[in-house]
Amino acid sequence: MTASSPFDMVLTPRGLRFRGHYFPCSIGRGGITSHKREGDGATPRGTHLITGLFYRADRMPAPAPWAQPIGKDDLWSDAPEDSQYNKLVTAPYAPSHEALRRADPLYDVILTTDWNWPHATPYKGSAIFLHQWRRAGFPTEGCIAFARQDMHQIAALASPGTRLIVP
Repeated sequence: MTASSPFDMVLTPRGLRFRGHYFPCSIGRGGITSHKREGDGATPRGTHLITGLFYRADRMPAPAPWAQPIGKDDLWSDAPEDSQYNKLVTAPYAPSHEALRRADPLYDVILTTDWNWPHATPYKGSAIFLHQWRRAGFPTEGCIAFARQDMHQIAALASPGTRLIVP
């Protein structure tokens, strides 16, 4: 296992350990895997880096100085056959994608990771984010999800390059 420091985010059976706190979280419905595939619902094992922080500026102030507002046309490509696979794209965008500006609050704050990014391997999985959960214990499609207040605290403490360790 990779040695960790208090500045790393480490997924544990108790939740995500980060900066001296444990944050309860939900992971992918497919559990943790070393063989991530698009649509498997699993959270990828490994050491990943935090690469971005997005937020809904119409719903809250920026959670950190480096946060970028989510635009009304911002999408995330999950089309393995497209050259923009696992990248931020803007509408109109015909291939398969996920809207970042959602009606529900799940993506009000998003930390993006370098899983299969920036040079994506087709079908290896896309959009591994840290975001708000639907409810405690409700699985994700592979992301790691938290209570709203915890997601805001994590976003405020994280910085680009923070390591996310999923053993």
